[in-house]
Amino acid sequence: MNLVNRSRSLALAAAATLLVAAASPSMAQDISDTHLAAARTAVSAMGATTDFDNILPRVAQALKTELIQKNPDMQGMIVEVVDSTAISLAARRGDLEREAAIAHARVFTEPQLTQIAEFYNSETGKKLLADGPIVAREVIQAAEIWQRGIARDLAQQVAQELTARTDGAADTEGTAPEN
Repeated sequence: MNLVNRSRSLALAAAATLLVAAASPSMAQDISDTHLAAARTAVSAMGATTDFDNILPRVAQALKTELIQKNPDMQGMIVEVVDSTAISLAARRGDLEREAAIAHARVFTEPQLTQIAEFYNSETGKKLLADGPIVAREVIQAAEIWQRGIARDLAQQVAQELTARTDGAADTEGTAPEN
């Protein structure tokens, strides 16, 4: 039964892979080579995929750890096979670069992509890439402080207003209305 389930899973995975592979070229057909080249240049200038550089090394390390825990006597062979296989898969990194370029080309025109690349290759663009995360952290910290202050002030002001309204109602509760 387990073999049947595995076979079904593999068949489904293969079908999904074929579907994606068949769809990808047709989606990219309407993007010219120069448009795609401009997109690749922009993606490279922005460093849009650099956050994904550690995916393969992390996955390989996790696989080594898992396999070595199950078969500690095969540690040397596991490390060798996982490392060599990971190195052979590194060439597929270009697939991610292409998909990132296609995604950008679908959203931005060729001239816009050229301008984006020019900006990120400029000193100002490089500074934004280098120092942008620092600024983002500081803005997030400021927003958190602001949020706490707003929440505190809102709670205080609402409490004051509710107290004022209920105290006024309490003062008039014991007295009969005058005619």
